[in-house]
Amino acid sequence: MEKMIDAHIHLDRYGAEEISGMVENLLFLEAMVTVSFDLASSEKNLQLARKYDKVKPAFGFHPEQPLPGEKQFETLLNWMSDYKDEMIAVGEVGLPYYLRKEQGLSPYQSGQYLELLEQFIKLAKQWGKPVALHAVYDDAPIVCDLLEKYSLTKAHFHWFKGDSKTIDRMIGNGYFVSITPDILYEPEIQELAGSYPLGQMMIETDGPWPFEGPFKGKRTHPGMMAESVKQLAAIKKIPETDVSRILLENTKKLYRLS
Repeated sequence: MEKMIDAHIHLDRYGAEEISGMVENLLFLEAMVTVSFDLASSEKNLQLARKYDKVKPAFGFHPEQPLPGEKQFETLLNWMSDYKDEMIAVGEVGLPYYLRKEQGLSPYQSGQYLELLEQFIKLAKQWGKPVALHAVYDDAPIVCDLLEKYSLTKAHFHWFKGDSKTIDRMIGNGYFVSITPDILYEPEIQELAGSYPLGQMMIETDGPWPFEGPFKGKRTHPGMMAESVKQLAAIKKIPETDVSRILLENTKKLYRLS
């Protein structure tokens, strides 16, 4: 199997034995970009990165959860500043699309999430870090506005879904997207894979998030990326080995991995 990097995984949400198994037994796995959910998650990902060379941590606050208190958020930002040299990106950060749909957040609350994201983007620019984003559908153009405002081009839209106009904008700005295992059964993701330049794509699992189709009932695992690459190669009509190589080079370039 060709070398791969999982560009977006929540490694801290796996058990210790699962993590060691991935790191030690998956010889094709060159690295894992593990994104964080909050301060506790960031702290655990830092510990994992210090233990395993393959683990590359990103620190941030996932938007699909209640807003942090002012002190809680300040503590997170101060902690990130203290350990910025040990992280490869700011993430996972973004806007609460699904939470907003489910709970009907007020415009004021939505504005507060936007304020948090703007602070993260400002720090990513200041620290010279890429940003790993949760920004889908209607939220994606808003996030593009912020990225353009701060001239931050090193942006990774994970598991992206959106309209063609936004996709063209993202391509023009040089932003990256990553493909999940649902490329095997989701027409929306297959269409995105067909239209987005391979030179701006990566591969991910978003594990341990579960998938359907041939993966239904299975624990999400970096090994699933091989099937994603196979499907992507079929869509692009390019040999699998070439697709794997390009995805690997893209991820190394964006996240500055040697």
